[in-house]
Amino acid sequence: MGKSLDKQFGRFLRERRGDVSYAVFARRLGISASTLYRLETGEQSVTLGKLEDVLKRLKSGVRDVFPE
Repeated sequence: MGKSLDKQFGRFLRERRGDVSYAVFARRLGISASTLYRLETGEQSVTLGKLEDVLKRLKSGVRDVFPE
C-alpha cells in the first residue's frame, strides 16, 4: 500500500508542476529538484511533516492528493 501512496503523491505533484521546470517548482516547494524528481517518480517517500509543508505551499489539502 505504501508504494501506491507514494505513486499517488507523485502523480499529484507532476500534475501541479505542469510545464514548470523541476528547479523552479522545487524551489517553490522548499525542496531540491532531485528530491522533487524522486517524489514524482515514487522512488522516495515523503514524511508527514514534509507532506504538510508541501500541501500548504500548494494551498492544497490531503484530500486533494488522497481523495478516498
